Amino acid sequence: MSEQSSGGDNIRYRNLYESQGKIYTRKISGFYQSVRRYTGLPLIAAFLLLPWLLIDGRPAIHFDLPARQFHVLWLTFWPQDFMLLAWLLIISAFSLFTVTTLLGRVYCGFTCPQTVWTLMFISVEHFFEGDRNKQIKLAQQPWSFNKLWRRSAKHSVWVLIAFITGVTFVGYFVPIRELLSGLFPSPDPDTGILSMAVHPVAAFWTLFFTAATYVNAGWMREQVCKFMCPYARFQSVMYDKDTLAVQYDAKRGENRGPRKAKDDYKADGLGDCIDCSWCVQVCPVDIDIRDGMQYECINCGLCVDACNAVMDKMKYERGLIRFTSVDELTTGKTNFFRPRLFGYSFAVLAMISAFMYTIVTRTPLSVDVIRDRGVRLYRVSGSQIQNVYTLKINNMDSAPHTYNITVSGDYPFQLKNYRPVEIEAGEVFTIPLRVSVAKSELDKEKTPIQFTVVSASDASLSAIEESNFIGPMPRK
Repeated sequence: MSEQSSGGDNIRYRNLYESQGKIYTRKISGFYQSVRRYTGLPLIAAFLLLPWLLIDGRPAIHFDLPARQFHVLWLTFWPQDFMLLAWLLIISAFSLFTVTTLLGRVYCGFTCPQTVWTLMFISVEHFFEGDRNKQIKLAQQPWSFNKLWRRSAKHSVWVLIAFITGVTFVGYFVPIRELLSGLFPSPDPDTGILSMAVHPVAAFWTLFFTAATYVNAGWMREQVCKFMCPYARFQSVMYDKDTLAVQYDAKRGENRGPRKAKDDYKADGLGDCIDCSWCVQVCPVDIDIRDGMQYECINCGLCVDACNAVMDKMKYERGLIRFTSVDELTTGKTNFFRPRLFGYSFAVLAMISAFMYTIVTRTPLSVDVIRDRGVRLYRVSGSQIQNVYTLKINNMDSAPHTYNITVSGDYPFQLKNYRPVEIEAGEVFTIPLRVSVAKSELDKEKTPIQFTVVSASDASLSAIEESNFIGPMPRK
């Protein structure tokens, strides 16, 4: 690494223009490695399977951009529901703030897609090339058949995983069955020329995300977390002295030094750290946690598992490196009840409750009323006053509906010449309407009027929109 330390101040300098060496990670087993595996596998399974599940003949999750429909399980959202998306993003942000305040950067270490896919690629690398020492030895060897087939097999599996990832991601926007069948060239029945049935844009994005996955998870890895991820740059502002994060217990570990298991190391002035560097060898971002808290640390806990394994071999107490707080290291206690954490938690619960209530009570129908401003009022036979309106009905349901329209207000308004029309699913239907009332009934120049739109087949599907009815100035 192009990195230098300045004395005991732990100030590190990095030359960003110098190429970074490949990080070879050591295999390790332990509690946090198991947690990473069993949190990552369900996420991968959900990502791969959801585009294949069908609900009412369509994919369970389908972002249909040309039709401007966003299907999520049994719900269909429209551009008019953009506010719900904004709510969801705000809830996700505050949830991340809450988790970070409590447990540090665990999202990065356990559930971030970059971490999950990198772990998968590293597992493939370990399968074909062996553990850390074998990989280093293989990299230093001249090219041979053994090195060629191992590298070729590794990269072939990497490309396969990347392709499956790219196809699956685009499958959330294009039905995945159509996408897969159209990606592979087939002869045209008339001309016999090979061509792809899928749209070139879908093919381009499939190849783009295939290449992005291969490069990010296979080659860049820790560089994405250290240099490209914006979260790494501002997550430290959410830490406080009681945030649980991976910490090295310097009081217990220093001074470092090698020794045998049965040596009286304390008589020699040594701490529990035997300076084996396993905590560095297992780190996916290649940092030494013993240098203190660093922004590159993703709190994956692998150094904790490695250190605990060494402590077990030396028959020392576990926890030299552990998830703990700065306060616990200095005072022996961690305060879990603090204003910032309480505030974040309350905000998240309140927003989730409001969001769920909105989703449950959401009506897949919207109505917009526009009064014709070109004509202020309209008289018929000298006894009726008419106003002209334009009604826009957006049927956001997944089925067609015929809607009945009624008008109400302070006067006996009547709707003229309206016949119910069936509106297709997702259709925005524009209807010109004339509303009249007897001139003798009006005693105000301006009065509110309500338009009620109700589905003829489902009374729960209804909407009410208000406007104004304008009449002549009443005579005194």
